Amino acid sequence: MQIEFNASDGPSLGVEVELELIDLRTGQLASVATPVLTELGVGHPDGVHPKAKHELFECCIEIVTGVCTTVAEARADLEATLAEVRAAAARHGCTVICSGSHPFSLWGEQRVSPNERYDRLVDEMQWMARRLQIFGVHVHVGVRSGEKAIVVANAVANRIPHLLALTASSPFWEGHDTGLASTRSKVFEGLPTAGLPADLADWADFEQYMSTLVAAGAISTVREVWWDVRPHPDFGTVELRMCDGIPTMGEVASVAALAQALVAHIDRRHDEGAAPARQRDWILCENKWRAARHGLDAELIVDDGGRVQPARDAILQLVADVRPDAERLGCADELDGITAICEHGASYERQRRASEGGTNLWAVVDQLARELSSGEPSR
Repeated sequence: MQIEFNASDGPSLGVEVELELIDLRTGQLASVATPVLTELGVGHPDGVHPKAKHELFECCIEIVTGVCTTVAEARADLEATLAEVRAAAARHGCTVICSGSHPFSLWGEQRVSPNERYDRLVDEMQWMARRLQIFGVHVHVGVRSGEKAIVVANAVANRIPHLLALTASSPFWEGHDTGLASTRSKVFEGLPTAGLPADLADWADFEQYMSTLVAAGAISTVREVWWDVRPHPDFGTVELRMCDGIPTMGEVASVAALAQALVAHIDRRHDEGAAPARQRDWILCENKWRAARHGLDAELIVDDGGRVQPARDAILQLVADVRPDAERLGCADELDGITAICEHGASYERQRRASEGGTNLWAVVDQLARELSSGEPSR
C-alpha cells in the first residue's frame, strides 16, 4: 500500500483546538454543537464554516487554523474563529472553555454528533469510545518528505512527556480529583491505536504498518491511528497530539511555538547528520506516565542507567536548545511563554487551587471560562 505524502516546503504551522460548550446556568457540558455550527455555517459554501467543526460529542466544537507561516498568524486565526463560536454559543445560553476534561460532567450523558464516521467508531469501540469526554490541542508542522516525517516523529516522541506536562489540564473526572495531572491522556490510551507512536524505521515501514491494519479491518483510513505524534500524509505535516486542552490562547501560542521550533530543530539536525535517536519504548512509556501523574513535578528518565531530571529543568533545556530555530521562525517571544508556565504552573495546578480542595468545581469552570476569554492564565 503506497501512501502519498503531500510534502511541505518548510515548517508551516496549523493548530486545532477542541472547545467545550458550557451551559451558563449549570456549568455542565451542553450538547448544542449542531445548532451552533448550523448558525456559524450561514453564508459559507454548503452551510459549513471552514474553521469550526463537529467532534465526537455534541458538547464539543473544534476550531482550526488555515496553513500558517508564523505562530502569531495562527493565534490570530484561532482567535477570530473563537470569537465567532463564543458569540454563537452565547445565543444558545452557553460559553466555551478549553481543558483536558470537564471537572464534573458525566460521560454517559453526552450525545454523539450526527456523523456516520462517529457512529461506526462508537459501534466498534463501544465503552472505550463512549467515555471519550476529553479535549485536546493538536499542532501540525510541515516537513519536506515522508522520510523526514518518520525521522522527526521518532525524535519528537522523546518530548511527549515535556509537552504533556506543560499542557496537563485534566485533574478532575466526573466530580473527583483523580490525583493525576492529565486524566485525559490515560483515558485516550484506551483506544487501540492511540498513545505512544510505533517505532518505525522509515516511510516504507509506515506504509506497511497501515497496510496491515487496513487489510485486517482494524482501521479504514490512516486518520484512525491517533498516536501522540504521527505523520499526516494529506497535510504534509508531523502532527503533535499529546497535549491536553490548553485554557488560554497565550499558552496555545507558546506550545505552538515550541512545537514548530522543535520540528525545525530536528529537521535541521537531520540535515547535519545528527538527528536525535528515539529513546527506548520502556523509557518513553514510563516518562509519559510520570508526566501524566505528576505534571511539571515529574522526574523524567534521561538514559538507560536510570538517571532522572526534573521535568521543569528538562523543559527549560529544551527551550534553550530550540531557541535559535524559534528566532529564525519569528516565534521566540511566544516561546518565552513556556518559561512562564514552568515558573507559574500549568492548568492542572491552577484548577486545583481554584477548586478549594476539590469542594468547588463550579469555580474551576468559571476560572477556565475567564482564562479563555482573557487569553492569559490566572495567577
